[in-house]
Amino acid sequence: MAGMAALTRRFPRRGRGFWFGVAIDLLWPFLVLFTRFRLRGGEHVPADGGMVLASNHLSFADPVTVTAFALAHRRVPRYLARADLWTMPVVGRVMKDGRHIPVHRGTRQASDAYRDAVSAVRDGECVIIFPEATFSTDPANWPSRGMNGAARIALVSGAPVVPVANWGTHEFLPRRARFPKLLPRRTIDLVAGPPVDLSDLVGGPLTKTVLDEATARIMAAITALLAEVRGEPAPVVS
Repeated sequence: MAGMAALTRRFPRRGRGFWFGVAIDLLWPFLVLFTRFRLRGGEHVPADGGMVLASNHLSFADPVTVTAFALAHRRVPRYLARADLWTMPVVGRVMKDGRHIPVHRGTRQASDAYRDAVSAVRDGECVIIFPEATFSTDPANWPSRGMNGAARIALVSGAPVVPVANWGTHEFLPRRARFPKLLPRRTIDLVAGPPVDLSDLVGGPLTKTVLDEATARIMAAITALLAEVRGEPAPVVS
């Protein structure tokens, strides 16, 4: 507990915005009290400069845990998230105040979100993306097919993509549950790996083939990390 309190004191405060900062300060102690929160791989997170942090997605708790992971490594995250969150009374204020980036799915504005994300990364921000865009559809909770957003942002900006495996949130807050399961305390693991090697794809035309290949590499890196956390072999992708 003392170690977690010390970690909280080291969280960066500048650039969080008031309401996003309040949300962090309220939710982090709750996470500390009711979970065993374990972080590894922080050495792969750049101390500064633009980057994309790409994680698998299992629960509504994931934005809280991935935010804590980023803050623990001195990065204030910006999320690429669906635009309807901005219309919710409390969540909308947090998203706007935290300078997160809305995605208007199925509209001409959808491409604007990626331009905004590229601009944010070029400005030195840490942009967090769940490439699956929704919860994993795999029955065993392995990462499902990713969308091309993270790959597009990385290839246009030239910024590194750091993969993160997030595990345990689906037990703490199951996707259909209204409230988290507080007892017994669940273990939540977040593990980052080295940036995904996309060097041979940067600078070329952004064809569907190139984007699909970059996305496949990102999802493979996340899956390999998750296999390590789970102590199981990763599924074979046909």
